[in-house]
Amino acid sequence: MVNAVAYLQGATAVGLVWFSQDHGSHTTSIYANVTGVAPGDHGMHIHQYGDLSQGCASLGLHFNPFERDHGAPTDHVKHPGDFGNAMADAHGNIQYHLTVDSLEFSGENSILGRGIILHGGKDDLGKGHSPDSKLTGDSGERLACGIIGLAPDDMTLD
Repeated sequence: MVNAVAYLQGATAVGLVWFSQDHGSHTTSIYANVTGVAPGDHGMHIHQYGDLSQGCASLGLHFNPFERDHGAPTDHVKHPGDFGNAMADAHGNIQYHLTVDSLEFSGENSILGRGIILHGGKDDLGKGHSPDSKLTGDSGERLACGIIGLAPDDMTLD
């Protein structure tokens, strides 16, 4: 098992995103617990860089090594880090789980050391009419962000 974690922080939003992948597999379980966001859907994506020198703004564009259009987690054509929408309840809390087959923890397309961003708006999953739809899902401002780092093998979600 390979585990990774990102601590998300924004003006009001804070939380953790955990990644867990069996050795030799690309199937990854993703769990997120975030507080301090507006109720509703929030797009969440992996971004190019792990540079927080200018806050979330310096994480770059969506991580897109295969130069594909933005999409839903279940779409064949998507960025590896297109995680769709994380739903915040009426109190602004997110508890999110997703399993994907598109992430690598080693090699040139590894997600380790890259940024992850929780956005302020709903991800249209690349199906909207905005010019940004096929690039970003038109999911709005960058609410909270963090860097994905390697975590201990015995990491738990407690």
